[in-house]
Amino acid sequence: MIELLKTNDIILISRVESLLEEHDIAFVVFDAFMSVMEGSIGAIPRRIMVRADDLDAARHALSEAGLGRELP
Repeated sequence: MIELLKTNDIILISRVESLLEEHDIAFVVFDAFMSVMEGSIGAIPRRIMVRADDLDAARHALSEAGLGRELP
């Protein structure tokens, strides 16, 4: 799995999850549990991971939705 993006913004995570599902792109959110456990200080961002062969499609989907600036 390859990191698509990393953020503490739960609204952005929700939007990206929705976009990926809409485009039938499999993903996993890493560090969600740790992010909740550490509280709201934002020390551990969540990472949205996709398969390597889906990375280009995922980046394109986010760019088309106006979220390209969120990509690393």
